[in-house]
Amino acid sequence: MSTPLTLSAELRKIVESQMNQVLHGIETTFNQIIEKQNITPTELKNEIESLQNTFNLLFQKWSLEILYTLILKNTIGFGEIKKILGVNSRTLSDKLKMLQTHNYITRNVTTGPPLRVEYTLTPKGKDTVLLALPLLYYSSST
Repeated sequence: MSTPLTLSAELRKIVESQMNQVLHGIETTFNQIIEKQNITPTELKNEIESLQNTFNLLFQKWSLEILYTLILKNTIGFGEIKKILGVNSRTLSDKLKMLQTHNYITRNVTTGPPLRVEYTLTPKGKDTVLLALPLLYYSSST
């Protein structure tokens, strides 16, 4: 097992400062939208419920691990992902297809020999990974 990523106290302060600025901006924007569009609690509840499928997809086992592997490696082959994550071929294939179907990743096939299949994040996939970082960061903070 790999050791968890730990940040120095100085780097932790910088990360937290940046995240606080982003979160403040999101909160301000959210409040402006609620105010200008006069959104009711029921409408907000319905909008949040519409996100449920996305959250279910992303928080399935291996989904975020695959996306984080891709953000760190940019472009990577099937075998490399399998080796890094230690996941079986069938599960990895299924997850990659699901992520591709939902436009989080792209699959690029290079004809051989040998045939090579590589995966990269789409802009949506990259944004999703970056937006999930604060959630993971705060959920693991003590």
